[in-house]
Amino acid sequence: MKGVSGFHNSGTPILKKDLDKSVLAEANKDGSIYLDKSIDKNSDKGKEAIAHEKVHIDQMKRGDLDYDDGFVYWKNKKYSRSKMKEGANDLPWEEEAYSSTRKKRRNGKRKR
Repeated sequence: MKGVSGFHNSGTPILKKDLDKSVLAEANKDGSIYLDKSIDKNSDKGKEAIAHEKVHIDQMKRGDLDYDDGFVYWKNKKYSRSKMKEGANDLPWEEEAYSSTRKKRRNGKRKR
């Protein structure tokens, strides 16, 4: 669905939604991404948020990452959502996502 409003150029559905105050975007099990209504998907911030969430979609497709309302499952380990700061860069599934988007910025593909 490249070039269609609401879709990323990769074909990933990007849906605008009111997200929690500190959340820019969320990856969903169905392969779509929620992007906060305040973020333009074509802005640098929007592009970086989408790239970050696409890493999580890839992690889910590989079978490394899953979640439900109470827990996040990473490589067969169970993490309580009530005991974590979601999005923290020291969470194992976030390390890969932050590392990937930082590399892209360093290589000139993402600029602030």
